[in-house]
Amino acid sequence: MKDIIPQSNIRNFSIVAHIDHGKSTLADRLIEFCGGLEKREMTAQVLDSMEIEQKRGITIKAQTVRLKYEAKNGETYILNLIDTPGHVDFTYEVSRSLAACEGSILVVDASQGVEAQTLANVYKAIESNHEVVVVLNKIDLPAAGPDRVKQQIEDVIGLDAADAVLISAKTGMGIEEVLEAIVNKLPTPTGSRESQLKAMLIDSWYDQYLGVVILVRVIDGCLKKGQKIKMMAPNAIYAVDTVGVFTPKKVMCEALYAGEVGFITAGIRQVADCSVGDTIIDERATNIEPLPGFKPSQPVVFCSLYPLDASNFPVLKESLGKLRLNDASFQYEVESSNALGFGFRCGFLGLLHLEIIQERLETEFNLDIITTAPSVVYNVHTRAGKVVQLHNPDDLPDPTHIDSIEEPWVKATIMVPDNFLGSVLALCTEKRGEQVNLTYVGNRAMVVYKLPLNEIVFDFYDRLKSCSRGYASFDWEMDDYRKSDLVKMSILINGEAVDALSIILHRSRAESRGREFCVRLKDLIPRHLFAIPIQAAIGGKIIARETISALKKRCDR
Repeated sequence: MKDIIPQSNIRNFSIVAHIDHGKSTLADRLIEFCGGLEKREMTAQVLDSMEIEQKRGITIKAQTVRLKYEAKNGETYILNLIDTPGHVDFTYEVSRSLAACEGSILVVDASQGVEAQTLANVYKAIESNHEVVVVLNKIDLPAAGPDRVKQQIEDVIGLDAADAVLISAKTGMGIEEVLEAIVNKLPTPTGSRESQLKAMLIDSWYDQYLGVVILVRVIDGCLKKGQKIKMMAPNAIYAVDTVGVFTPKKVMCEALYAGEVGFITAGIRQVADCSVGDTIIDERATNIEPLPGFKPSQPVVFCSLYPLDASNFPVLKESLGKLRLNDASFQYEVESSNALGFGFRCGFLGLLHLEIIQERLETEFNLDIITTAPSVVYNVHTRAGKVVQLHNPDDLPDPTHIDSIEEPWVKATIMVPDNFLGSVLALCTEKRGEQVNLTYVGNRAMVVYKLPLNEIVFDFYDRLKSCSRGYASFDWEMDDYRKSDLVKMSILINGEAVDALSIILHRSRAESRGREFCVRLKDLIPRHLFAIPIQAAIGGKIIARETISALKKRCDR
């Protein structure tokens, strides 16, 4: 049983930052300072529970923790921290976290300054009407320049950084000042505890013992153990089995009141029954308007996964099902290929999301898989007046039936030191980009470009890091669809088209990409007793060719 804390003493906040600016380390120090865990129980990145998160040093899933803090004014406060990912692929997780809070801590690395994803995430917080506390981390580093970074924050973001809290999350310096800033600067939650129940579903995941665990933010009223609740989207009624909070350990309690964040279980068997952003109300409640919720996440990158050994198809199916239980943004459906047999067409939020799913399949489920080239969603306008969404290049209709094809474009923000600006602009131009804006902040440039998404998913990020020696940071958001001169390039091996290797690309790129494919396949495919031609073709026209020469017969004399 927990004490009922006055609503005025509750603070709900997120930590937003660019990837690797010390967000998870700051969360660790806050938990440690407030006594959420004993020192012997602390590990690095305590809220990053997945093995892959700790291995890569990134946050993938938003996590919550409830902290109790005794402030200098003698009052006891409940702080609900919702940790957020920093990578562009997981902005959906960030938007969900921000919707459940009233304030944000903006963490900026005092040695690196404002980065592209710093901008993206803080603008999301400002759009959510958050009060923002600015924190400069890593001030103990020799390269730190707090005054320079404060000026950057004011010039680029437009936030007053005069009162920015200076900390070192690694050593714990300045942590108490952060907690005092949270208590004194962030607003209390709105909502009434006397009103009818209204709660927002932030996230859900599957627990093999409890069924579906639902993370909720109570907006109005009270959510009690044993209460009958209704999910407004599916119009389903459940009885609440357990109510609790994360400290970050699971702690059971009797009820959650307006302004609080916690979890409930209600014997729900399928995560699909819990739509993120849904409104939870009392079974008997009437005339309640649903909460705005969040935009559903849409996969933007698609590729096919096939087991290296065809007999592992059932294992791959079961593994994808388990991953889907805890990742609602991941989508998949069965497909078959003449060359690779049965597999799955999967949708991802971005290339990092694809990499993480692939790595989890290999490490957690011990599977060897083949991944096809990533593709994006195209809108195909047919001569019959229909618009077909194309996820798989092999499903492209006959060219005689196509009127036009539209491809997705994105708005990209790149922050780069000015001495690397020329090579970054050349890369964006090569990728068919259109410059929108170019501004300077000190010796750093902020470039805004519109780029085709299919150029980004190929090798853009790697080349950006190469041409800027790792100093450029990159963020993007969907912009619109535009008509383009796109063609389907097929790969023929020994005269047979391999459907899994088909890609859609701009006509101007076809020849160079085709030659690249053929050279790479020539190195990968083993030699046989006969010559094997590898060809890239658009329709009936061969645009590139390589030949794997035959093994010569050995004559022993």
